[in-house]
Amino acid sequence: MKITFLGHATIHLEIGDSKIIIDPFISGNELASHIDVNSIEVDYILLTHGHQDHVLDVEAIAKNNPDALLISNFEIVQWFAEKGIQGHPMNHGGKHSLEFGTIKYVNAIHSSVLPDGTYGGNPGGFVINAASKTIYVAGDTALTMDMKLIPLTSPPIDLCIMPIGDNFTMGYEDAAMACDFVECNTVLGCHYDTFPPIVLDKQAAKSYFKAQGKELLLPEIGESIEI
Repeated sequence: MKITFLGHATIHLEIGDSKIIIDPFISGNELASHIDVNSIEVDYILLTHGHQDHVLDVEAIAKNNPDALLISNFEIVQWFAEKGIQGHPMNHGGKHSLEFGTIKYVNAIHSSVLPDGTYGGNPGGFVINAASKTIYVAGDTALTMDMKLIPLTSPPIDLCIMPIGDNFTMGYEDAAMACDFVECNTVLGCHYDTFPPIVLDKQAAKSYFKAQGKELLLPEIGESIEI
């Protein structure tokens, strides 16, 4: 499984022949100005919630990948369906099998509204099980006791993708506690530095994780890791 960080909360996954993008916000992110949205190839578009900094580039990516399937909650899938984008709706606790593996839509504590003010349903995260690996994509969320259900209902988590920028989501201290809840000590951090309120002291965050025997990965925008 190849995981590429594209800035903010945008993640590109390659699992076998399948390509997946999560929460595409690239063209509006000055830090990701070197990423060409129009060159991105995907088979699936996963959205955790409806905020503009998670859905901005959905239409452009879907136009360039007309067979791509959008997966999110019912309200978001319906909203994009009106724009001609095909989707598969889910809701909390639901699991769905796809050609690359399975995804489960799990709880997140946040808000959700689409760019035009339309109600975006309840926000969520994803547990993705594929290629003998399992990753937890937390979405924009606060620390929540519901995270303790994840290791009880899913295969062991190999990697967490968690927001760490604070202010609008968890900070890195709460993300480190979330590691204990989901029983995974490796986190790829996201949702930081894009806007002034979420600028991250990267050294402090990494040191905090290390002091607790955990690893915080902060790849450069465009950098990939493999698990």
